[in-house]
Amino acid sequence: MKHLHTALWGVLPYLTLVVLVAGTAWRYRYDRFGFTTRSSQLHESRLLRVAGPLFHYGLLFVIAGHVAGLLVPESLTDRFHVSEELYHTNALLAGGTAGLATLAGLALLLYRRLRTPAIRAATSRGDRVVYPLLITVVLAGLTATASGATAASTYDYRLGVSVWFRSLFTLDPDVTAMAGAPLVYRLHALLAMALFALWPFTRLVHAFTAPLGYLVRPYVVYRHRGRGGAAAGRPGR
Repeated sequence: MKHLHTALWGVLPYLTLVVLVAGTAWRYRYDRFGFTTRSSQLHESRLLRVAGPLFHYGLLFVIAGHVAGLLVPESLTDRFHVSEELYHTNALLAGGTAGLATLAGLALLLYRRLRTPAIRAATSRGDRVVYPLLITVVLAGLTATASGATAASTYDYRLGVSVWFRSLFTLDPDVTAMAGAPLVYRLHALLAMALFALWPFTRLVHAFTAPLGYLVRPYVVYRHRGRGGAAAGRPGR
């Protein structure tokens, strides 16, 4: 059992990182034009207008919550006089809301894909793997969040899972910290690693091409002819 824990929590995270980085580089080298969501907006836009923002914004808040929960040590929140009760209440409310929003958006996207013939026909094998895996990851995360908030729970992930996660950056993984975590936390971590390993080979890779530069690029002045024939200008992105 000790060797299994070492493989799962001491070796597998680094293998996942190698696959993620190497796979993304390979995809960019040989399938540069495949860095896209393969947008299906032309086939259906009403549900997409709701499901897309719900999923993406929910996921952004989920990621932010994971960063705060895994990377911020308990000693730091103690220094700012944030009580454990306040911290866990905020994690439950904010994390739970973000997780439910992500799950709802994902469910709507899946429903849209199944009910629209043109989108269903364009569904790839990667999509058939990613959608169930994403749903399972989110459900496992919500279950872990809910279980940690119950009065009967005696496990503090900040003294277990978070310690293990931060130890990965020092190249000295604390295998024991993760091996002692409840099953739902370990399952959530394993599913997340599977998702990241598949990431470069599915439509999820488009996350690396988010047009962040659009937010800070200068305005472009468009010229058009007014009624009197004079040129007029207006700013635009």
